[in-house]
Amino acid sequence: MNLIRFALRKPISILVMVAGLFFFGIGAIKDIKVDILPKMNLPVIYIAHPFGGYTPDQMEAYFAKTYVNILPFANGVKSVETKNIQGLMIMKLTYYENTNMAQAAAELSSLSNRIQAAFPPGTQPPFIIRFDASSLPIGQLVLSSKIRSNNELQDLANVYVRASFTSIPGLLSPAPFGGSPRTIEVNVDPDLLRSHNMTPDQVVEAIRINNQTAPSGNVRMGDVNYITPTNNTIKEVKDFEQIPLFKGGVQNLKLGDVATVKDGADITAGYALVNGKRSVYISIAKAGDASTWDVVQKLKAELPKIQSTLPEDVKLSYEFDQSVYVINSVKSLITEGIIGAVLTGLMVLLFLGDRRAALIVILTIPISIISGVLFLKLFGQTINLMSLSGLALAIGILVDESTVTIENIHQHLDMGKPKALAIWDACQEIALPKLLILLCILAVFAPAFTMVGIPGALFLPLALAIGFSMVISFLLSQTFVPVMANWLMKAHPKHEHGPAITDDEAEFNACGLTPESEKDLITQKKGYVEKTDTDNNGKIGAFERFRIRFMRTLDRLFPYKKITALVYLIGITVLAVVFISFIGKDVFPKVNSSQFQLRMRAPDGTRLERTEEKAIIVLKELQKMVGKEHIGISSVYVGQHPSLFSINPIYLFMAGSHEAVFQVSLKEYHTDMDDFKDDFRARIKKVLPDVKLSFEPIELTDKVLSQGSPTPIEVRIAGKDKKRNELYANQIVEKLKKFSYFRDVQIGQPIHYPAMNIDIDRTRAAELGVDMNDISRSLVASTSSSRYTEKNTWVDERAGLSYNVQVQVPLNKMKSKTDIGEIPVLKNSLRPVLSDVAKITPGFVSGENDNLGAMPYITVTANISQTDLGTAVKDVDATINALGELPRGLFITPIGLSKVLSETLSSLQVGLLVAIFVIFLMLSANFQSFKVSLVILTTVPAVVLGALLMLTLTGSTLNLQSYMGIIMSVGVSIANAVLLVTNAEQLRKRNGNALESAREAAALRLRPIIMTSVAMIAGMLPMAIGHGEGGDQVSPLGRAVIGGLLFSTFAVLLILPLIFAWAQEHTTTQSVSLDPEDEESIHYISSLKSENEITTKN
Repeated sequence: MNLIRFALRKPISILVMVAGLFFFGIGAIKDIKVDILPKMNLPVIYIAHPFGGYTPDQMEAYFAKTYVNILPFANGVKSVETKNIQGLMIMKLTYYENTNMAQAAAELSSLSNRIQAAFPPGTQPPFIIRFDASSLPIGQLVLSSKIRSNNELQDLANVYVRASFTSIPGLLSPAPFGGSPRTIEVNVDPDLLRSHNMTPDQVVEAIRINNQTAPSGNVRMGDVNYITPTNNTIKEVKDFEQIPLFKGGVQNLKLGDVATVKDGADITAGYALVNGKRSVYISIAKAGDASTWDVVQKLKAELPKIQSTLPEDVKLSYEFDQSVYVINSVKSLITEGIIGAVLTGLMVLLFLGDRRAALIVILTIPISIISGVLFLKLFGQTINLMSLSGLALAIGILVDESTVTIENIHQHLDMGKPKALAIWDACQEIALPKLLILLCILAVFAPAFTMVGIPGALFLPLALAIGFSMVISFLLSQTFVPVMANWLMKAHPKHEHGPAITDDEAEFNACGLTPESEKDLITQKKGYVEKTDTDNNGKIGAFERFRIRFMRTLDRLFPYKKITALVYLIGITVLAVVFISFIGKDVFPKVNSSQFQLRMRAPDGTRLERTEEKAIIVLKELQKMVGKEHIGISSVYVGQHPSLFSINPIYLFMAGSHEAVFQVSLKEYHTDMDDFKDDFRARIKKVLPDVKLSFEPIELTDKVLSQGSPTPIEVRIAGKDKKRNELYANQIVEKLKKFSYFRDVQIGQPIHYPAMNIDIDRTRAAELGVDMNDISRSLVASTSSSRYTEKNTWVDERAGLSYNVQVQVPLNKMKSKTDIGEIPVLKNSLRPVLSDVAKITPGFVSGENDNLGAMPYITVTANISQTDLGTAVKDVDATINALGELPRGLFITPIGLSKVLSETLSSLQVGLLVAIFVIFLMLSANFQSFKVSLVILTTVPAVVLGALLMLTLTGSTLNLQSYMGIIMSVGVSIANAVLLVTNAEQLRKRNGNALESAREAAALRLRPIIMTSVAMIAGMLPMAIGHGEGGDQVSPLGRAVIGGLLFSTFAVLLILPLIFAWAQEHTTTQSVSLDPEDEESIHYISSLKSENEITTKN
């Protein structure tokens, strides 16, 4: 090969190239972005459109359906999902793969502006944000103070803290959680209004007239240009009480006579509790292309500066830091890689007994890995859980490249050749098989480039990490290894046995000029095998004794080669199919995390204060269960988000005041989380029997894979008839509760939310001189605030900021149907009041309306315990099928992780089959034989069975990581098989005896195959054990590799020679060439060649 010749002739050039790769690779390691997961680039855009006070039905009709009607004009939209709760619509638009998302966002913005006129008057523009798994929160910045209220902290966080984030590249942040926006509250007293025959709307009108914003002008007097500001905007908050209220032109009242004014906050919608105390926090997220580690480190570096802008009593702390998980995962995998490399070197040393050779093998590993990182950076990848898994996995494969070369050099040295000649012959002999092996392993990962969605996003970095490292390792084995072998390895003493090599032969061979070089090499190899079978200077080493026993075992099996091969092929294939059917299946390995997220649902419509009380009880029960000292931090959000912060529900969705979401980090508390959750459910059931719990994903990997689903099991019931949807949802709930492993089975939406229905008699209202506008405006100001009907602002001149002014009736003044009925609705008149023109009756409405396109749906959610997702999905499908034929227009579909599981496993299975087919084609092209290619592929069933058996014995499931391990094992198994069969086929074509060729090839390749397999198994052991952060998520990969290699090594060494001998027993040694001038072709015509030579000379 030219590479080998170039390396041996210009060794300094090779060292310069290796040094360059190492130098720039170290630089890449310092600069490359570090993250938990790869760039997902999921084609998802969210629209958040608020309208304070609107019911879910109104949000659905006025907003959601309007958007759905115009979205067909948008390009590339795959699906549209909407959630409608009081005051807010959230729409999730999923686009087809390869859609230009920048163009899609611009188009969506244009369309939303286009339909703005179709929305109710006073509608604000929507928030449109590209938000996918890469934008999930990576921590919380908590503000706390012993003397300030939550609302004050909210204002500080919103105005000062978030403004500082602009200096941190890649950081995203929604509005703060836990407080309400600063507002000038005008709290009217209903009794005082009635005593003056006034309505709340008259107060609103008076404020509008007396607190206005207007531009100032200019007056040019003499040589001066004067600005002419006016006091049309009230300067001080207390001055609002002096606004005149004119009542019928008779009596002049002040606002302070019927209301109190204070610098306060909007009506409280939710609370945040940090460690059980009310607080405010800001969710910290990163942009899709930013590094989690860089963003968090820059934020921490900026915290002292941000702290200096706040009052001394306000403290900042960064909690739920996900970057710690990132860096710990990196450290764990690096440690595993180093241990694996050391173990690999020890294996080489054990087999070859040559410290210098082991050093050469070990040197190639870091060079290949560091170079792999360099190319990952050049191709825009990051260091993440998947690319690190690929690099750790590559360590075992890299051994294969250099180990096979070193072992072959040892073989040639043992033949008594001079060192330089032995190295040349050894490298040249295996150059083509190694190239074929490289292509086979790369082909295994080729499907990563065709996968889409989450499987493709996760698989591609792993495949690239392995591919880059392997290509570099192959090049090193062809260049760096022969150079270092010449410099470091020692020549072996000449043996008395075996064919001698003269100096003339050595010179001819070194130049590659010997016409019978291949034949002589085979003769030398045969002599080498015979030598080691008999003696080695009178002493037989341990490995030679093992080789002798191995060949005797083969000799005993050869007479039964056909029956053995058939039993193997049928038996192992059947067993593999059986294991695949029964082994557990997951999308990603389960992690026994010390963190958890829990959603608590009080009965629908529970007021905020009661929900908070229940949340505190839950926290106290947690403290009793694990001990206060074992709770690192707890964060709870209770209730809804303020309508002004409509983007916050994209980060944490809350359906109403009856919900609370807990995020808890335990410390030094080791337990099985499934058992812990069961015990916790039982405790809460005793103290709060009316509360429903549902554990949700908290790890970023789980959140990414679930794609927004709150639980592993989610079933969507979609149909136009909402009542029928509810009926079938209840049936599914009851059926799923019968399974022992389902937990937290419930309907995901509040569909029976308590309401106080106000039915206005329009005729009666007209008779009393009242119209719907009078009634609705008075009602809004009394039950909510004038914020939603009349925009009015006040400027804090000290801060230079403007704040809303809103008229409202204090919540403690509206406590009964009677209070509602006494709301005055006609200006300057004691009567009528609301009860004179309307009936007020309690009832129920839907608290959340969800739609798929224009189709309403509800969901059934459930967690699973002590079982795998695949089993649960199978039972869910059976439950749905048991419902019988569904009514026309009703659709019941598993979504969330169920769908991801199906897509992931399907993609991987198809990818593996495609890879095997591609390998078959390459092998056929190389060997010019379909039969030989099929012989090599007979090792694949052994890989699959071994991996599945190891996963079963270790309690692991078939998931994305373990599938990667199986795919990797297939590549290595085929590599070993190629190594053996290439040698066997060369021997067979020379001696015509398939059995003898298989026997000799197995003996010759016994040591390199065992060395590479054992070395790779040793390299995978630290990963398979799964210690450290992130260990649980990569351990199935290592276990699958170990199991697959154990079985495939057995199959390659003991079964493959039998199958080869059987398959090639009667195969001709003639070439398949059709060229009549080819001497090896059966169509060769010697006279034709002579004529051509004469013609050429003439």
